Amino acid sequence: MKKIGLLSDTHAYLNPKVFEYFAECDEIWHAGDIGSPEVADNLAAFKPLRAVYGNIDGYDIRLRFPQHLRFFCEGVDVWITHIGGYPGKYKGEVIPEILHRPPALFICGHSHILKVQYDKSLHLLHINPGAAGQYGAQSVSTLVRFEIDREKIGNLEVIEMR
Repeated sequence: MKKIGLLSDTHAYLNPKVFEYFAECDEIWHAGDIGSPEVADNLAAFKPLRAVYGNIDGYDIRLRFPQHLRFFCEGVDVWITHIGGYPGKYKGEVIPEILHRPPALFICGHSHILKVQYDKSLHLLHINPGAAGQYGAQSVSTLVRFEIDREKIGNLEVIEMR
């Protein structure tokens, strides 16, 4: 079993509460718009980090992290990208792959809108953790925690940082 801490859209600001909320997590996943190498460095020094770059990230971040990250975690096929859309409105760039070979868990950021939605047609769980940073239209910064245990995703928690 793995406990995952998921965030996105930090935009170069790392709220110190992230360390408290992710203390019991085994890994941290960042869905893009990291904003600065320092944010990535601080997260990676705290827990193993998997991340993708977002549209605001410069070359320093793009050299370290891919645009799309696909991997297996505890038997679950995971795909993380920054701009991916959501069930019924996937972005054009991901449509061929998501229709041909859908993952079990599709994670993206970008919209700053927290969304957890099951796509019945593709049999996948979509998660957008919202935005953890201070920049953007969101009124509350959010994180997501969940567990992956033998191909099952469970104990999903939404965390509001005020």
